Amino acid sequence: FDANMSKIFFDEMDIPEPKHNLGIHSLGHGAMTGQMLEGIEKIVINEKPDLLLVYGDTNSTLAGALAAKKLQIKVAHVEAGLRSFEIAMPEEINRVLTDRLSDLLFCPTDTAIGNLQREGFDDFDCTVVKSGDVMQDAANYYAPIAPDKSSIIERYALDEFILCTLHRAENTDNPERLAQIADALNTVHESIQVFIPIHPRTRRVLDQHGIVLNAKLVEPVSYFDMIELLKHCKLVMTDSGGLQKEAYFFRKHCVTMRDQTEWVELLNLGVNTLVGASRAKILAGVDLMTDKVSNFDLDLYGNGKATQIIRNYLEDWN
Repeated sequence: FDANMSKIFFDEMDIPEPKHNLGIHSLGHGAMTGQMLEGIEKIVINEKPDLLLVYGDTNSTLAGALAAKKLQIKVAHVEAGLRSFEIAMPEEINRVLTDRLSDLLFCPTDTAIGNLQREGFDDFDCTVVKSGDVMQDAANYYAPIAPDKSSIIERYALDEFILCTLHRAENTDNPERLAQIADALNTVHESIQVFIPIHPRTRRVLDQHGIVLNAKLVEPVSYFDMIELLKHCKLVMTDSGGLQKEAYFFRKHCVTMRDQTEWVELLNLGVNTLVGASRAKILAGVDLMTDKVSNFDLDLYGNGKATQIIRNYLEDWN
């Protein structure tokens, strides 16, 4: 909800301003989801859509699916079928419930389709489609444009560096985990610069607990800046879901500071490694992935054709 992490994307990527913006944020999960459900329901009643499309695994994803389904409006879910198998994660709750409510499920990978099949979706009144991942479509589309839109490499005089993001609640809400991660990043930073576009919440928690992070910390960056950082970095370290895939799109190895990931195909291919929040495992992961040679040519995510597949199904649906 920071302007650098919201409005900037609309401006730089030439995305039309939303017709409706509920302005709901900075609340607990129950209050946020409840207010979103109420607000989206009013919009659905007024707009009378044929179908409501939701994306990903946020609170608004679940609220949108609930609002539509209770009003007998069909629901389509983009990025369906993903599972971390960690029900304590708010995202896992959102995605499981949203999938069960959806009539049209667009899965980015074979693994996602397999997850739904094991949960009995073959017997449900719904349509499951392997669409590929729209994030790769976006990466392919904007990558050639990014050098004209971003000067971040020159601005920070970046040469050899590791790109890192750190924001997931399982890390930022746990001071012990966050301290271990910071300790590991400090050690890595002694050998090679760790460049972190810092999430506002992460910065607040670091300050609140007096945790020192001796990396290059900058304000959140634009999508074009992130593309250029991915192009030029030596390695990616993250607890983000999306950045794990984007690292693959830009042929970079990834060290994931989480206990599980939805993108198991990256683990199986050996381009990503899970290290949790253990200082020792993080450092071992960096050693493993630095200068590793891997095959980044496999078509894991649809190779940039996901949006067209989704559009074709939505047009036929109506």
